[in-house]
Amino acid sequence: MAVVPYKDDTAGKKSQVAHMFNSIAGKYDFLNHFLSVGTDIYWRRKAVSELKALRPARILDIATGTADFAIETLRAASTDAQVTGVDISEGMLEVGRRKLQEKGLSNRIQLELGDSENLPYPDNHFDAVTASFGVRNFENLTKGLTEMRRVLRPGGKLVILEFSKPTAFPLKQAYNFYFRRVLPVFGKMISKDNSAYTYLPESVQAFPDGPDFLAILREVGFNTPAWQPLTFGISSIYTAHK
Repeated sequence: MAVVPYKDDTAGKKSQVAHMFNSIAGKYDFLNHFLSVGTDIYWRRKAVSELKALRPARILDIATGTADFAIETLRAASTDAQVTGVDISEGMLEVGRRKLQEKGLSNRIQLELGDSENLPYPDNHFDAVTASFGVRNFENLTKGLTEMRRVLRPGGKLVILEFSKPTAFPLKQAYNFYFRRVLPVFGKMISKDNSAYTYLPESVQAFPDGPDFLAILREVGFNTPAWQPLTFGISSIYTAHK
């Protein structure tokens, strides 16, 4: 059974995830930085550095949320690059649009409501496709990754940043305690959503990280998949080409 935010809700995972992010949108950025002690900023910059050699002009950011990663991609993009961010949560996109307006980036980054597993973009369209802490929320992981490959042009690059699971003692034990005991308490207290930060560790635990994720990338047709663990394996960068 798929891991979902609201276990008593009969709606599908996609609908539940959209509702969850709409619920916590106003606190999402603060919680990200607070609960990761700012490490999420470093992770995003490290992931975006994977695009520097390509200097993409057309970028699609999947599960863009409040647009932090979409904004970060401009550091590695061509000077006239256009970024499209797509997300199923209108609440998150509203926060992102305000952020873009404040930063004067509304002409460079377009945020659109959409389903990452049914992308409304033509084949072979984008130079780069990115996702930051979003693919584990897909209802159908294989379908979502297949769509990402479809809209990526031949020679284009995929960059995914996602949580993973440390394996070395004692970090594994400390990580599990923090994720399962500490994070849900603070997440609930600040976001006022009883389920969102219980769902987070459950979704990370269920996600096929590391070599298992590389195998899925190969199965859907990506070339040269690679895996780079960050911060002792708490998160990981995955890259691949079409």
